[in-house]
Amino acid sequence: MIEIVRNIRTRRVSTKLLPQSFWFQLAFRCPRVDRMDVEGDESRLVALPDSCRLPAVADLDGTPPWVDVWAGWNPRGLGLCFHARGVHKDQLTPGKSGVVASVVVLIDTRDTRDLSRASRHCHRFMVEMGFKGGRVLEARVVQKPIARATSDAPIAPRDKTTARGWLAEGGWRLDLLFQAEALHGFDPETNRRLGLAYRVSDQIRDDQYLAVGREFPVEENPSLWSTLELVD
Repeated sequence: MIEIVRNIRTRRVSTKLLPQSFWFQLAFRCPRVDRMDVEGDESRLVALPDSCRLPAVADLDGTPPWVDVWAGWNPRGLGLCFHARGVHKDQLTPGKSGVVASVVVLIDTRDTRDLSRASRHCHRFMVEMGFKGGRVLEARVVQKPIARATSDAPIAPRDKTTARGWLAEGGWRLDLLFQAEALHGFDPETNRRLGLAYRVSDQIRDDQYLAVGREFPVEENPSLWSTLELVD
């Protein structure tokens, strides 16, 4: 379900020079999932119900999305699942670095929609995936600084950010688990709103974003991110 928090333009937009999501502040429900881990399935790190599925904002511009995304939370952290569809393993050609697909996740634990420069509560995580063997994709998580930030978020302990990639039917899948200690300022008892943005890339398709994309400096401007509302 997409909630339009505020229409930032009063007139109907008749041009497609800008993505339709630019004209709104978007908020998405992020349900609480007390147990996100998976038992007996080595290909999964996080299991989220369909109620955690985020809407396909690309549909606003008539662009068919190629990635489905789920988001869930509990007091111990935040889980995200990405499932890319419509590509066969043989089409995933590694680049020079051996990467076949990558995901950038941006999280603001204060949802500072009125600031255009990142603060110490804003995090940027880069996940790169390459072939490892069988159906397993080696997924590496690295925290990166955000350009033009007023201050950088503390570097998360490596054991507090976990990723698992897998070749799924008709595509690939990536599960991410950010423990609370990895997200500076994560405190659902006092704040139930997070800023969120992402960019998903592979070798054969245009990048997919949560809302606005490469037309804007999404990866350095948290006011362009969407809102996750942590609900029970």
